[in-house]
Amino acid sequence: MEMSYLGNTGIKISRLGIGLAEIGYQLTSENILEAGNLLNTAIDSGINFLDTSTCYGVSEELIGKTVSKRRAEYILATKCGHSPKRKPFEKNPEDWLASTVEQNIETSLKRLKTDYVDLLQIHSCSLETLKKGEVIEALQKIRDSGKARFIGYSGDNEAAVYAMSLDLFDTLQTSFNLVDQKARQNLFPKVEKNNTGLIIKRPIANASWRPIKRPIYGNDDNYIDYYLNRANEMIELGPLVNEPENSIELALDFVLSHNIVNTAIVGTQNHKHLLNNIALVEKGINLDNNLINDLYSRFDKLGNDWVQMM
Repeated sequence: MEMSYLGNTGIKISRLGIGLAEIGYQLTSENILEAGNLLNTAIDSGINFLDTSTCYGVSEELIGKTVSKRRAEYILATKCGHSPKRKPFEKNPEDWLASTVEQNIETSLKRLKTDYVDLLQIHSCSLETLKKGEVIEALQKIRDSGKARFIGYSGDNEAAVYAMSLDLFDTLQTSFNLVDQKARQNLFPKVEKNNTGLIIKRPIANASWRPIKRPIYGNDDNYIDYYLNRANEMIELGPLVNEPENSIELALDFVLSHNIVNTAIVGTQNHKHLLNNIALVEKGINLDNNLINDLYSRFDKLGNDWVQMM
């Protein structure tokens, strides 16, 4: 498995990471064998970057129940800021309070069965929330206590741009893929200048490029329609020269062809999908530069009003 240093942190991580929202939303706390099989296979195969969140259902709990004894073998990233009373994909008045962030980390450590996380990230809060500074101060306090080694921002668009302007975060987690390329225009230059760790979410665009069937994800599929529509518009501009037959290979290779990307996290609860993703990454990145430039050109032509999907 190809490895990369996570910005200035000194942490060495696999360029393919695993996002654990799906196991949190689609499994139960009783699905220990299924979750354990997935997570142990990932670790055994060289994936050492596990990304979760306090609000991802039973995700943290399943990690703690299945691989906490292997804690030294993986880098653990989680997210905070959402109230425990919050329903999935709904807002709550207690979101983004310092007290909520502090409660989140205590809950996360208990579920994950660990004394610390390697990376604690603010979870897609608004620009307004960032400017208040309360959650950032809470994050710094947690880092200084030793409960988190590094801190990051997870989000997109103007909030992510502002977060990167502060020079306070060790990492950025943001959306970037074939049909969601705004990050290379408004975020990559700042990330590169400061050598900020860069974690890419949604790298395969939810399999929206020439899908065999309509993909399903969690409880919120609003952005899937956006991605499918974008992909169709880009495809309608004509054939891509030397396009791989496997659309997932195209998507992963497109993201990982950018050396600035430290890791691309792909979420799955499907053991077969996990092994396929690992095989594609281990195969190596072989995209033609002309193909990459064509994808840039198509997005730039059509995507002036296409914001990053949050």
